[in-house]
Amino acid sequence: MAKDFDTDRLEILRQSIAADTASGLYYGAVVRVTRGGRTAVEEAFGHADAGRARPLSLDSVFSIFSVTKAFTNILVLRACERGQLSLTRKISEVIPEFGNGLRGEIRLFDLLTHSSGLPMIFTPKPGMYIDKFDDVFRAIIETVQSVEPAGERVAYSPMANHVLMGEALRRTDPKGRSYREIVHEDLFGPLKMENSSIGLRADLRPRHVKPDFRGNFPIEHPGSSNLGPNGAFEEEHAEMPWVGAACTVPDLSRFAEMLRRGGELDGARILSPATIELAKRNWTGDKPNELYKTLAHKRGWIPSPAYIGLGFSLRGTAVCNHMFGTLTSPDTFGNYGAGSSLYWVDPQRDISFTFLSAGVMESNDNIERFQRISDLVTSAAV
Repeated sequence: MAKDFDTDRLEILRQSIAADTASGLYYGAVVRVTRGGRTAVEEAFGHADAGRARPLSLDSVFSIFSVTKAFTNILVLRACERGQLSLTRKISEVIPEFGNGLRGEIRLFDLLTHSSGLPMIFTPKPGMYIDKFDDVFRAIIETVQSVEPAGERVAYSPMANHVLMGEALRRTDPKGRSYREIVHEDLFGPLKMENSSIGLRADLRPRHVKPDFRGNFPIEHPGSSNLGPNGAFEEEHAEMPWVGAACTVPDLSRFAEMLRRGGELDGARILSPATIELAKRNWTGDKPNELYKTLAHKRGWIPSPAYIGLGFSLRGTAVCNHMFGTLTSPDTFGNYGAGSSLYWVDPQRDISFTFLSAGVMESNDNIERFQRISDLVTSAAV
């Protein structure tokens, strides 16, 4: 029997998103839902801006914030498959200048599982531009030290882990390419993600949804062209392996579909099924994510386990506040970006879900929004 969706329940999903945007919970969203490779929902809702002057379209280009980390993670896992890196290798063996003190003991595995013992920083130096990879890397080498041994706690790394992994990719690349070139040639190109870029490619700028944090994110993201407090997301030549990709929903959905299919799409093999299986296991046990434990306490929620694989967020088994909802299968995996961006793959139900929105939401409100929408998607699966 073919897996399908209940069309009436998908209509509830559409109505819910339309109501959200009409009420101003967020400005708009582009959504794609597939099952077994068949598209059930592909639609744009609402607008790109607070003034509702610019409707969103399927080809709207979003800054996807920390979903960028997913691209870095996959390329690191790919490098491990090719013998360039290893999960058990200390990052200081690849980057010797990072080798003093506790931080010299951090393995690639610790970086991928957000268990490195490094601090949760958004910038290595107050006020510095963050769009130049070399500058940020040097500042991290200079200023960022471990706060505890690797493996003791799970503390989400907004920046440092993925700067180090991006540098490890550069240093072990047989062709000596830049981070941007590696992403474009080894990921975006093979997957035909033609409307995706590291930095905001010039031809994508007319369709770009300028990030509006709406006071919900206290950290600024300055770029070297001085385009505003969050101008780094508008820099064409920015290289930020932790936060700097621009993407459309159709492209991000192709990335999710590659993962759903075990690492391959349309003949392009990015990862092996063995690596995907390893990466979507829970490697953080019952430990909470220290960042989200703090957020949970603010709302009176019970902190849940971190549920982190090798770079992936996982659904896990607890009934808890979760962006992947309460109904998705325990081995559902994906990634998210600050108050706006989400994709997940449910291997048991053969579903991939991709959602990019305009108008960044407060963290807990965002969790509640995505939990509701993810449950609407899953409850429509029959």
